[in-house]
Amino acid sequence: MEVITKSHEATVEFACEFAARLKQGDIVALRGGMGAGKTAFTSGLAIGLGITEPVSSPTYSICNIYSGAVTLCHFDMYKIDGALSLESTGFFDYAGTGCITVIEWSENIQEFLPIGTIVVEIEVIDGDMRRVRVR
Repeated sequence: MEVITKSHEATVEFACEFAARLKQGDIVALRGGMGAGKTAFTSGLAIGLGITEPVSSPTYSICNIYSGAVTLCHFDMYKIDGALSLESTGFFDYAGTGCITVIEWSENIQEFLPIGTIVVEIEVIDGDMRRVRVR
């Protein structure tokens, strides 16, 4: 699936609609450069999952957990560089449980992602325009 969004709000809206396709235990691996819209996409997923609290980037905390109809575990793997540092994030404690796990900078832990992980690539086209590919 591929879509072009023309604004931050459109990216959030697409993710909100996409959230209806997710089920408990799904892992969503986000890919895209700095400022591509990974956190915006996660905000939309949260809204679509019925989570009312605002979503923020987990850059410093590594993991933010949001509760709603389903729990959303939002990881940032920007600074993760191997199995040992991944273990310290708590990732293995959450992945594969009933929560939906969303991972920013997932390319840093590619070898640890389970089969069936949903990959979302976000590419900046121009200004606020984004190409979002889901596979």
